[in-house]
Amino acid sequence: MPDTGTYVYAITWDTDAPGSAGLTGVAGTPVRTVADAGLVAYVSTVPLDRFGEEPLRRSLEDLDWVSEMARAHHRVVEAVAGTAPTAPVRLVTVYGGDEQVRELLRDRRKDFTALLSQVAGRSEWGVKAYARRETAPPPGEEAAGAAGSDSPGIAYLKRRRASLRGREDAWRVAADQAEHVHAALAAVSVANRRHRAQDPSLSGREEAMVLNGAYLVDDDRGGEFAAVVDSLRGQGADIELTGPWAPYSFTALDLGAVDAGGVR
Repeated sequence: MPDTGTYVYAITWDTDAPGSAGLTGVAGTPVRTVADAGLVAYVSTVPLDRFGEEPLRRSLEDLDWVSEMARAHHRVVEAVAGTAPTAPVRLVTVYGGDEQVRELLRDRRKDFTALLSQVAGRSEWGVKAYARRETAPPPGEEAAGAAGSDSPGIAYLKRRRASLRGREDAWRVAADQAEHVHAALAAVSVANRRHRAQDPSLSGREEAMVLNGAYLVDDDRGGEFAAVVDSLRGQGADIELTGPWAPYSFTALDLGAVDAGGVR
């Protein structure tokens, strides 16, 4: 039984493929290429005692390990995407060997060609919108409430209800603005995806996320896209722009390998 597997990062056309010299991938492994059917896959040889099914299952419970793998994977994809139309492959996709990767390139050539044609000359931009944090009531209002005839308990409940209404109103305003933002950005992109809103533990922000969008944009319209984002700021939601990135959100294919969980 083989003791190594082939880890796949990205696929591009053979005619446009940049060299892999000097690229370092996951676990410090050198990156190389496997070519067939007019396509090139960027890969590394990885030990199965670390990237086989059972070791991977254990490793994927280690968030530090996953973060390190993701950074290494992303570096390779971005290096390739910087010079050629690129179809990124999902994190920790491992095949049993190079021949299986060649079979993939032959069998899925039509699919990869369609994807690469779609993303050629285009990049992915990310836009996230957050509901603004509740604004505290003016000191006069708070003092008036405290000075009223209500008991402390009743006064507290009234303030609590007012606070909740304020949050709900802010969220509705932000959600409406998110729809407006998404529609405006969709108009200057060739494709778009709305991902699930991230939990604060992932977003790193206390505010509720109301938009988590990805937009495929012609490279010569990147400045225009960023300008549209800037024009939409300050209208009920806080907006974050990231990119340009390799088109991760627009190249998803079921490759038949075991993603993040084993080898075929």
